[in-house]
Amino acid sequence: MRWIVGAVILMTAGSIVAQGPSERPDKYTWLEDVHGEKPLAWVKTENARTAAVLEKQKPFEEFRADALKVLDSPDKLPFPQFRNGMVYNTWRDKNHVRGIVRRTTLEGYLSADPKWETVLDYDALGKQDQKSWVGKGLTCMEPDQEHCMVSLSVGGEDAITLREFDLTAGKFVEGGFELPRGKQRVEWQDKDTLLIAREWGPGTMSEAGYPITVRKWKRGTPLESSVEVYRGSTKDNGYGDDPEVLTDGQGHRVAMVHRSTTTFEAEHYLLLSSGPKKLGLPLQSRINGLHDDQLIVTLDEDWKPEGGTTTVAKGSVVSIDSKAATADPVHLKPTILFAPTAKEFAQGVSTTKNHVLLTTLENVQGRAYVYTHSKDGKWSRVKLSVPDNLTVGIASTNLQDDRFFLAQTGFLTPSSVLLGNAADGSLKPGKTQKALFDGSQDVVEQMEATSKDGTKVPYFIVHRKGMPLNGSTPTLLTAYGGFLVSNTPAYSAVMGKLWLERGNSFVLANIRGGGEFGPAWHDAGLKTHRQRIYDDFYAVAQDLVARKFTSTEHLGIEGGSNGGLLMGVEFEQHPEMWKAVIIQVPLLDMLGYEHMSAGASWVGEYGSVSVPEERAFLASISPYNQLKPDTKYPEPLIFTTTADDRVGPVHARKFAAKMEEFHLPFYYDEITEGGHGAGADNRQAARTEAEEFTYLMMKLVD
Repeated sequence: MRWIVGAVILMTAGSIVAQGPSERPDKYTWLEDVHGEKPLAWVKTENARTAAVLEKQKPFEEFRADALKVLDSPDKLPFPQFRNGMVYNTWRDKNHVRGIVRRTTLEGYLSADPKWETVLDYDALGKQDQKSWVGKGLTCMEPDQEHCMVSLSVGGEDAITLREFDLTAGKFVEGGFELPRGKQRVEWQDKDTLLIAREWGPGTMSEAGYPITVRKWKRGTPLESSVEVYRGSTKDNGYGDDPEVLTDGQGHRVAMVHRSTTTFEAEHYLLLSSGPKKLGLPLQSRINGLHDDQLIVTLDEDWKPEGGTTTVAKGSVVSIDSKAATADPVHLKPTILFAPTAKEFAQGVSTTKNHVLLTTLENVQGRAYVYTHSKDGKWSRVKLSVPDNLTVGIASTNLQDDRFFLAQTGFLTPSSVLLGNAADGSLKPGKTQKALFDGSQDVVEQMEATSKDGTKVPYFIVHRKGMPLNGSTPTLLTAYGGFLVSNTPAYSAVMGKLWLERGNSFVLANIRGGGEFGPAWHDAGLKTHRQRIYDDFYAVAQDLVARKFTSTEHLGIEGGSNGGLLMGVEFEQHPEMWKAVIIQVPLLDMLGYEHMSAGASWVGEYGSVSVPEERAFLASISPYNQLKPDTKYPEPLIFTTTADDRVGPVHARKFAAKMEEFHLPFYYDEITEGGHGAGADNRQAARTEAEEFTYLMMKLVD
């Protein structure tokens, strides 16, 4: 919806490991052939069986119509992006199923009735090319952003085709840059040069399926003649090598390559005329941008710079002079912009022409600041006036001046953007979408549960005013719990229309594994410590029942991707706790995940079966391996997509097939398109939403 000790001895990868009783020979490897005739026939059968039940329920067609009406509503907020002196927006509605890229002036955008000009029509392009194109964004050359590479995906998959587009003229460049389909990244070094990470032949992709070689391609030359400027290792288990060209408002440019060695670790290289030079940054650090010739860096681990005497705390945001770093990339001298506190942690960082914009979470409450770099090298800041109980994020900044858009949203507060000016720290109303559901009878509370080890875990609950505390309220609980991702309040019109308007409750848990309380909150649930994440989620559920907000007969849970793994674990560890479980685009086979799709890139989060201790833990929590035939489980709804080339549909297929073998009841839905999501367009997404909320109503509402 919103939005992953036995007696038998085996020889595996050259090591001897114990195979527990739950680790039977895998009889469902045939389902790993994603597009095979036999697996797709199985999918078709399971889809039909599920549709015959859920789509025949009374609310289904009403839900689908309501969801599509909301998703296609002209009253949705058109999220703005500054480009090329104009305000751009990507928009979908009933007339633009796959969407359009459109633009207007800033004054026009702020008006009640903007006059939009269509720049790129994905539906028309798909019809012309006879491809099911889904737009995946534009990569434009800073700072003028006249020339862009348009990312086009078939059906929403991560693999993309790239084509050069003239933003000013509103058309593709004849004879311009074009890159065929693949998992790839591109960056503009100058108007006639691209830096490209993609597959170039044998040995140029990691075992995780990401590019590890960056080449420089000059306009007018064959792609095959492009020159290699950096090469990583096929053994890198991160997200490959990522070229980047940083630009600031003063015209400085810094070309880099980020080598992702593991899920959360990366080496950062300056691309100099003499060759790549490695920066002496810690592996767990992220470069956010360039301002006033200063590299802006977020630290996800403590760092004592080479030759330094002071340790900079993880969670800090620092600046480093790029010229000094070029001269001596090893002995870096950071200046602190932001230092975390016990409750406040950095979230987003972006730059304007003369300032740096930074958002934080303070006890999961949004905050925002403008930072200024003085001539003496010091930083000062101004706190922006934003309301409590809303999520605050950076919608768009602009290197051509100091204007920016700040987005804010809440469970019951329709999304809006504020127009800011970093020069004076001012904020004024920009644009607010109309309410798309009636939330006037609801309230939001922030509560706290106590996990198994005593950790306090906050959560938000949205419920009717005067809700009876007798456990009768149907309640949907969700969380993510991984990859340093922060889950914060957001306006979901579909959830509001299909769920809250009917008097039901919604709960968002801020469990460990996320980034709501900085890197330490995430690190507490890494690898063999992951049970803490699952304990946190269960503690929130127990708290909901103890407070009589709901009861086990009326409590449902849902989550996707890593959150789908969370659902699978909770489904098995506490089957008596849930009446409904929605498992979306999940990881479930944790002993086999490393060889499925991009699984090898997540070893830093989950651990590896090649490490005995980690393998033992993965076996103990792997939903696919821990499923038992003699346990009474709730009847889940398992959702995935054939076009998901990130996690893949294989986990969901195999888990469902094993449930079928054990004669355990379940619903299964695998749609063709959508990539790692609910659908490739609003129509597909509306059907998915209708199916899931129909299931919840059937299970949780008397």
